[in-house]
Amino acid sequence: MKYSLLVVLLLTFNSCSLFSSLNSTTTIKPQDSFILGNNEHGTAKVVLQNISNKDIEVYQAPISGGKHSSQMIKPNETVTVRVEKNTALFISNASNDTVNVKLKVTGDLGLSMGYKN
Repeated sequence: MKYSLLVVLLLTFNSCSLFSSLNSTTTIKPQDSFILGNNEHGTAKVVLQNISNKDIEVYQAPISGGKHSSQMIKPNETVTVRVEKNTALFISNASNDTVNVKLKVTGDLGLSMGYKN
């Protein structure tokens, strides 16, 4: 009986995605931005590592308008960003070279993803 309860609890935790994350290495072209969460969603946490040799900028933009929490991320630097509800995270490459970032996203994983130049 104890083992059955344990199995049910484990399946429930897995189905609720309590321990799920999205892991990605994302390429961003020169003068382009990768946008994560430009849709209605809950909160998320993003651990971002700049694995390129150029600086990148990250900032949050609520889908209702505006921009805040801008920061420059240097090569090989890792930051943790808590993305607010209904807010997009922009990862911008202002350089003339392609850049790559490693992303680990937890929390609400129903985030839209796309590029904008």
